[in-house]
Amino acid sequence: MGNGEVLVGIGAARYLDADIVLDLADLHPAQHGALQIALTIDGGVITHADPRVGLLHRSTEKLFEARDYRQLMMLANRHDWLSSFTSELAIALVIESAMGITPPERATWSRMLLAELNRLSASLLLIGAILPTGNDAIRLRARLSELQEVATGGRVHPMVNRIGGLAQPLTDPLLADLVEVLDDLDRSLDLLGASVAAVNAPLAGVARLSYADAVAYGVTGPVGWACGLDMDVRRDAPYLAYGEVPSAVSVTTGGDIPARYTALIGQLAPSVTTMRLAAGRLSELGEGPVDVPLPKVVRVPEGVSYGQVEGPLGAIGILLVSAADKTPWRLKLRTPSFSNVQGMARALVGTNIDHLAAAVMSFFLVSGDIDR
Repeated sequence: MGNGEVLVGIGAARYLDADIVLDLADLHPAQHGALQIALTIDGGVITHADPRVGLLHRSTEKLFEARDYRQLMMLANRHDWLSSFTSELAIALVIESAMGITPPERATWSRMLLAELNRLSASLLLIGAILPTGNDAIRLRARLSELQEVATGGRVHPMVNRIGGLAQPLTDPLLADLVEVLDDLDRSLDLLGASVAAVNAPLAGVARLSYADAVAYGVTGPVGWACGLDMDVRRDAPYLAYGEVPSAVSVTTGGDIPARYTALIGQLAPSVTTMRLAAGRLSELGEGPVDVPLPKVVRVPEGVSYGQVEGPLGAIGILLVSAADKTPWRLKLRTPSFSNVQGMARALVGTNIDHLAAAVMSFFLVSGDIDR
């Protein structure tokens, strides 16, 4: 491809005006939703990239302000369909902090286990999307999705968080089945790492994002770690019981496509360790409550609250402004995909158009999480 302006359509944007329809395969989350990227190309090399977001805008933040606090969980898990549980959790933790609620210990450890299950499930999908059909990553993710469905009632949208805890406890048989899946994953880690490294080897140096640009655009999670950004909310501002378990941040250097997948794979083993510890702690705690009683109408005291959690794709921040009503006066989301797509635009400069699909996939973005 020579010189000129090119409009790329991804996902449902293929049905709009587009010079190129970028097929990322059905498994990759960036294939769903809708995203356009306006490119300037010179001699087959991208010289400018302008992501055109907003095609999937659903006014999630305004809908938060029209729902009572209990109803927020249903909305929270839908904008990022890879981080559903963690998005619910982020909202619940901010509300609980503002109200001075301390959930039962069993709820705290259960939430941490489910948050790490969400992290594993999301990471395995992103890994499996670039490997041949039938790979271990997709097989293991399917088993984790089945366990999430048993635990919460939902494979994609769990909606199990409640203000003050969880809707139901995790059972001993479920924990035993989970440990079996973690054992299977442990045995597969080396092979997955080698397979991903082999696929990405020809892409060394492609779509490089610098440390300075990662900081400037607020990029976090695996995309930030790949640039040498040593930041993880679980370690730096512990919540739930993360302060009681070992922390390991998958920081690497290079900032290119292979580095991003190296950082992504690097978070699998620490997540497995955390889940094992959480399962053991829950077995020790035995039966007990997983939520706290609430009044019929929940009202958050007047004030401003902010909280962060470390989601599968990066830091999720929640700004809650309350006027002591039964609905938020303002609820603002800070989501990783929004930062990742900005970093992607910077990294695409200098990238050959032939590598566009691989570059976009390596920025681990979800369209709904960009537009909200």
